[in-house]
Amino acid sequence: MRNDLKLRTKKFAIARWRLCNKLPNGRGFNAYINQLIRCSSSVGANYRASQRAKSTADFINKLKIADGDF
Repeated sequence: MRNDLKLRTKKFAIARWRLCNKLPNGRGFNAYINQLIRCSSSVGANYRASQRAKSTADFINKLKIADGDF
C-alpha cells in the first residue's frame, strides 16, 4: 500500500507538470501554472513526510501541517 500511494502521488505530480507544459506561456497563465505545479507536487511530499513520523502524535502533527488548519 505504501509504495502504491507513493507511486501514485509521483505520477500525479508528473502528469500535472506535463499538463502545465502544454498550457500557453503568458503572463496571465504563469501564476496558475506555478501554483498548480507547487500544489500537485506537495501532495507526495506531505505523504512522504507523514511516513517518516516517529510517533502517532508526530504523524498527526505532520498531517495538520499538510492540511493547513492549525
